[in-house]
Amino acid sequence: MSESVRSVLFVLAIMVASLAAAMLIPAWMDLSAGEMDSAGAFLWSAACCGFLSLAVALGVRAEEQNLSTRAAFLVTAGSWLVLAIVAALPMHFGGHGLSFTDAVFEAISGLTTTGATVVTELDNRPPGFLMWRAILQWIGGIGIIVTAMAIWPLLGVGGMQLFKLESSDNSSEKVLPRAAEIATAISLIYLALTAICAMAYAFTGMNGFDAIAHAMTTIATGGYSTRDGSLGDFVAGGSDIVAIIFMLLAALPFATYLVMVRGRPSVLWRDPQVQGFFALVVAAVAAMTLFVVLTDLYAPAAGVRAAAFSTVSVITGTGYATADFGAWGAPATAAFFVLMFAGGCAGSTTCSIKIFRYQIALLAIRQHIVSLAHPRAITRLSYGGRPVSPETVYSVLGFLFAFIAVFTLSAALLGAIGLDTTTALSGAATTLANVGPGLGGIIGPAGSFQSLPEAAKWVMMANMLIGRLEVLTVLILFTPRFWQS
Repeated sequence: MSESVRSVLFVLAIMVASLAAAMLIPAWMDLSAGEMDSAGAFLWSAACCGFLSLAVALGVRAEEQNLSTRAAFLVTAGSWLVLAIVAALPMHFGGHGLSFTDAVFEAISGLTTTGATVVTELDNRPPGFLMWRAILQWIGGIGIIVTAMAIWPLLGVGGMQLFKLESSDNSSEKVLPRAAEIATAISLIYLALTAICAMAYAFTGMNGFDAIAHAMTTIATGGYSTRDGSLGDFVAGGSDIVAIIFMLLAALPFATYLVMVRGRPSVLWRDPQVQGFFALVVAAVAAMTLFVVLTDLYAPAAGVRAAAFSTVSVITGTGYATADFGAWGAPATAAFFVLMFAGGCAGSTTCSIKIFRYQIALLAIRQHIVSLAHPRAITRLSYGGRPVSPETVYSVLGFLFAFIAVFTLSAALLGAIGLDTTTALSGAATTLANVGPGLGGIIGPAGSFQSLPEAAKWVMMANMLIGRLEVLTVLILFTPRFWQS
């Protein structure tokens, strides 16, 4: 067995063992609530997966665990798929009425922080089951931050090389120790934000269980709720305002938080992607507020609140809902469809295309126009005061093309399966962009994905993984050259 294969198996085994250990939390909660079937499923899944993963880890361990570039791609893509299957086991065998397809869908949606759900009657579900969904999103949120900060910049995925940390090694041979250092640093920030968010939710009147679960899915910008009415059940206490604040905080680059706590707070507002993100949020909220007020959908004060919450939820890909914005009319529906493709900042828990890629693409287009008008002019592309190499521009443009191609193909497949146009287009968009709810009466904010055909669910599951892993990380695995020595 080659060294790279051993390294990949070792990392995956450790991840599975960690996830198995996390299953003990919902198991204890369900035991305390007398939900024996659900608790038993968590305990057996934890025991079996924990034993097998530790056995594999011990069998392939080596003195040094180094990852080649190819192995790093395999670990990144393989970890989300393997963990999703493992996470689905207690949901499938716990007496929750979920088929294997539905259980895997729910697990993938959780780990990718998409928030699209096939589960109904949340108000009557065991507490451990509901907490497990929140845990999956929380793990997925911190996992994607570490990946975005430690691995993708080294691999040059979709222009992420722009955000290579100053102390990052140019070789992927040091991915593991570097990721461990970053994970340790950001875990404290991630945990602190979660704790503060939970306390803020508790202050609005949520009980401890609801406050913790919603804090975990808010900071992860995942959107899973413990109630059928989502955050709409807690609006009276002001939970939607708390959610807006922390969704925005979670959409900012965590690398910048690291710099801020080291004594440079001004770096946040100087970040061009942060500036672009807030400019988009303010413009979108203002436009949506004007629309819902002028069309008499809401009074002015309520309109600002409803428009701000729904807009921020969609832009950040969180997917919470306090109202069925799909019923606001065609202009609002079209606007929310476009906003699904926005996303937050690189290195945050948000998803979709992300602001910096639009900024780089616009800069590249402007530079090209200038070169057409002045062929002899020498222009240099810079972003945030740093030069942008042609390779980075190609990487960003390649990502945008691949994203559009996957969206088009998946929408066509969903249409061929039998979904109506609105469901097919919004389903492809919301799963690839990891937003959560789609548009229309079936998968809109007031619906669920439960009634969709199994084939459609598998297409959407593939979309969720591809979108969460920045598209190219998955697509490269299907190229023959990747597997050549």
